[in-house]
Amino acid sequence: MDLFQLSLFFSISALTLSTTCRSTPQPSCYDDVQKGLSSHLNSSIADEINRLANIPETITWLKKTRREIHQYPELAYEEIKTSKLIRHELDHMGVSYKWPVAHTGVVATIGSGSPPFVALRADMDALPIQEMVEWDYKSKVDGKMHACGHDAHVSMLLGAAKILQELRNTMQGTAVLIFQPAEERGEGAQKMIEEGVLENVEAIFSLHTGYRWPTGTVASRPGELLAGCGAFQAIISGKGGHAALPHDSIDPILAAAATVISLQNIVSRETDPLDSQVVSVCKIHGGSAFNIIPESVTIAGTFRAFTKKSFNALKHRIQEVITGQAAVHRCTAELDFLEEYHPTIPPTFNDERVYEHAVRVSSHIVGKENILTAPSGMGSEDFAFYLDHVPGSLLFVGTRNEKAGSHYPAHSPYYSIDENVLPIGAAIHASFAHSYIQNLISNN
Repeated sequence: MDLFQLSLFFSISALTLSTTCRSTPQPSCYDDVQKGLSSHLNSSIADEINRLANIPETITWLKKTRREIHQYPELAYEEIKTSKLIRHELDHMGVSYKWPVAHTGVVATIGSGSPPFVALRADMDALPIQEMVEWDYKSKVDGKMHACGHDAHVSMLLGAAKILQELRNTMQGTAVLIFQPAEERGEGAQKMIEEGVLENVEAIFSLHTGYRWPTGTVASRPGELLAGCGAFQAIISGKGGHAALPHDSIDPILAAAATVISLQNIVSRETDPLDSQVVSVCKIHGGSAFNIIPESVTIAGTFRAFTKKSFNALKHRIQEVITGQAAVHRCTAELDFLEEYHPTIPPTFNDERVYEHAVRVSSHIVGKENILTAPSGMGSEDFAFYLDHVPGSLLFVGTRNEKAGSHYPAHSPYYSIDENVLPIGAAIHASFAHSYIQNLISNN
């Protein structure tokens, strides 16, 4: 009897013992034996997951899947081919799923079909970028590219589905696999939540490719990981006229210039230097000729912070500064936080308990020496919406490999990944779900 067969025996024994203990007035008997089995069972299953992820045929399939997705990138809510590919692979595995969810999303379930439920998530959408990388599987869609690793995210989660389906009879709960659209628009997670994907889910986990860290490493941190993100646009209106007669006009360009400078003072003079925040004005549009004072000027930008309190305070001050500066210069301001087009994304806050579990799982896959602490970053991720509802953690899986050309940042037209990350991500996903379910059973 090999190690994996032994683990199956222990799993069945634990289930039998569970039934016996429930029928007796001594609940401690299950707890005592389960504690002894849990460590061995989780370890042997983790070994089997790692083996399944690294079967040569599986690695070839993971690469083929990622490359097919990469060649046909689709923007938010346009992920028709991607969704079809996911469903085709799930059908081939015999995995049940719901579709469509949030327009193009797919939600699969593997395991007993009963609680506890643990979710894994991958985003599917691409970016409106022209790929500049010359390789055999370059994007075939003009002006669209997978420049943020979502093709790899889908492939890794499909890899986890394949592994978990192989081990479904050892699962005493259910893994929920969320293939989510429209992350780049900051909308997909909210839509999926509205359609009930988190119902009864006790924890959620997601991976993101990370070009800063070498392939074979993972990086994250407990607590504050990524900032909350909001956008704003203001139309500052005055009174147009001839530039030679400014006294007959009300100059919105002057008001806009003063507003931009005053917005920078919020961070530099009003916030604690240890409470990282950003306000960036990235767009100014006004005027059509060198000698005409325009009727209005439009400014737009973004703001970011790591806590909800700071984020909301920053939003409030942006409103006060824009309207106040406009009034000082005898103008009016029409402010829009653009939530219809650019939803405000909350900070990504990793639950400490879930993060620690993810680290333990990952260390078994990549080794303890390859677990790194990521710095907090001002980027944002709509995975944060899930974390507002259930505890969870986001983990970066390293893809940096100079020889493979995998060293450009996300959203670059030269972005590429080291495909050796694919079995690593598949194994981490699968191991997280399987072991977290087992731990929930053991602790109840």
